[in-house]
Amino acid sequence: MNALEQQLNYPLGDFLPDGGTVHEVVPGVFWVRMPLPFVLDHINLWLLRDEVDGVKGWTVVDCGITHPQIKAYWEQVFDSALGGEPVLRVVVTHCHPDHLGLAHWICKGGDKQRWQARLAMSLGDYAWGRLMSEGDNNNAANAGGDFAVTHFISHGLADEAMIDQIRNRKSYFSDLVPEVPSRYYRLRNSDTLRIGGSDWRLIAGYGHSPEHMALYSEQHNVLISGDMVLPRISTNVSVFDIEPEANSLQLFLDSLGVYLDLPADCLVLPSHGRPFTGLHTRIRQLRDHHAARLQEVREACAVSPQSAGDIVPIMFHRKLDAHQTTFAMGEALAHLHMLWHAGELRRARDEKGVWRFSPV
Repeated sequence: MNALEQQLNYPLGDFLPDGGTVHEVVPGVFWVRMPLPFVLDHINLWLLRDEVDGVKGWTVVDCGITHPQIKAYWEQVFDSALGGEPVLRVVVTHCHPDHLGLAHWICKGGDKQRWQARLAMSLGDYAWGRLMSEGDNNNAANAGGDFAVTHFISHGLADEAMIDQIRNRKSYFSDLVPEVPSRYYRLRNSDTLRIGGSDWRLIAGYGHSPEHMALYSEQHNVLISGDMVLPRISTNVSVFDIEPEANSLQLFLDSLGVYLDLPADCLVLPSHGRPFTGLHTRIRQLRDHHAARLQEVREACAVSPQSAGDIVPIMFHRKLDAHQTTFAMGEALAHLHMLWHAGELRRARDEKGVWRFSPV
């Protein structure tokens, strides 16, 4: 446990549920943990007891990627943990593959097609997920394809082997999210979902995805935070080709302020890492983290004009694979853009057409 983690409290200690099992964290709210084939090797998913139109059942919050092992674990949960009751709705916090990937399959009741459940998402993330799942892979997949490569090259990515790897990742998103349900229920900021006799307030967050939705229950004093507040790692905040002049980091930092209105002792159920308390402390840590990264960017730009490619090794001190490189480039650019939009930096293309940033 690092020094920052020691400032947080983990009520469940080191406990982690095994794949295909559930663990009740508060009455009616159950923790499911699924593996991921990435460096970030797991995702936390949540099962909530529910009743809709007089039918008792379950709401699933987030789904995991489309992957045989995750399907097998979900099948175990469906057969052994639901008490024979159906999934009534599938709430997806945002459109990233580890959250949306299996939504279509769970909505249909898994391999045995046990039920028909409705997907619930924000409009922004539903539309983005549909676009990237069904669109032209060259321009719909931020993590790979020709458009992504052109974007990253224009911001200083020069490693030819890495460029080839990213160019060939054209089907990255659609492989993990092969289908998105054609109909959905829209989630909106500040609306309330009645789930299992409790009201869950929806809290929109921006910068990590178009319109991320977290859920807070005053009755349980529980926040299902999705990816907006994580206990061990900082949420990726990127600028990608589809919105090339975005101010994603400013949006994210502004969004964090909303959570300060919640009780400091609420139990946070994050998508990655362990359930924790210490929400206000963690928000302060995240703000401090980005303030330090922004200062690194200022100092580098004061020495010479910097591209996002130049900033990556300043911010990330380890070897990165293609998957990590796309996020590192996007995050480096998000920090440059926040200072650019604030008027601290100017940008100009150099003789190779690369965007470089320098002090005003």
